[in-house]
Amino acid sequence: MKNLLFGTVTVASLALGCLGTMAADVATVNVGIVNSSSDVAFFIADKKGYFKEEGIEAKFIPFDAGAKMVAPLGAGQLDVAGGSPSVGLYNAVARGIGIKIVADKGSTPPGYGYQPLLIRKDLIDSGKFKTLADLKGLKIAGSANGSASTSTMNEALKKGGLKPADVERLYLSFPQHVMALENKAVDAALTTEPSATEAIRRGAAVRFMGDDQIYPNHQLAVVLYATDFVEHHHDVAEAFMRAYLRAVRDYNDALANGQLAGPNAEEVVSILTEYTSIKDPETFRTIVPQGTNPDGKLNMDSLRTDLQYFQSEGLMEGDVSIDKVVDTSFAESAVKKLGPYEPKK
Repeated sequence: MKNLLFGTVTVASLALGCLGTMAADVATVNVGIVNSSSDVAFFIADKKGYFKEEGIEAKFIPFDAGAKMVAPLGAGQLDVAGGSPSVGLYNAVARGIGIKIVADKGSTPPGYGYQPLLIRKDLIDSGKFKTLADLKGLKIAGSANGSASTSTMNEALKKGGLKPADVERLYLSFPQHVMALENKAVDAALTTEPSATEAIRRGAAVRFMGDDQIYPNHQLAVVLYATDFVEHHHDVAEAFMRAYLRAVRDYNDALANGQLAGPNAEEVVSILTEYTSIKDPETFRTIVPQGTNPDGKLNMDSLRTDLQYFQSEGLMEGDVSIDKVVDTSFAESAVKKLGPYEPKK
């Protein structure tokens, strides 16, 4: 199944009655994806037949940001989503919608800061921007208000002695960040790969600091399951996780020294160029990829830190805890079936 990574979708365009069957033994699972390289494990699982082996046909539906997937998940129009642990997610859970964070999708261990802080190249070249303190008064692009990246920006501002009110935030899709930097509509951006590398390649921006330096080991992206998927299609949900973690392990085999340069890197690069709108393999050889735990383990401390930040900013509509949102049982069950991860040599 080939799908364009870059695009938008509205809730009205999603078919109702989400999880269906193509045949008696094949379940169609609607999967929300974002404009990020962290969708790669979904693509690997599809390309290499892992979903098919589990009796699943994955249908990929692109969104501008993970935060925009919350409503379709709550309405049962998506079964699975790969996005940000956002304010919208936590507020939905506080209202009684049982969306669950079930696995790691993208994090920032040392060397794998895949959502860097980009600064317009002319601001760097002119000397107008030298330190994080120079963020003051700038227009900075992000993906969605209340997404995990807003917590990243808060950490960057704190390191520069600033507060959120000291900058102007604009929320755009990641491909739009590239154009906005080129057109000087924004001064800086927190942009995920491969859009970050594309902005640099075009000469629009400079990678000033990786988010692994701004916010080390940040749980920036997660796999989400809809309530109906968990409660009424439990076996399919477990099968999906097994296929997903097999793909995550393949992805880990492609990593080396902060790049896609491991033993099977060319296979992963080939899959990315097939499934996304970026067809230049060199772009993917150049990007800084995300970290993804081969057992799907989540960084619970990071999730709690972000939730506390959202609460401190008055963004929460009700009381909710991380324990109420996270369900690690699917990943744990998959690991028992798959056994321990053994890196390819």
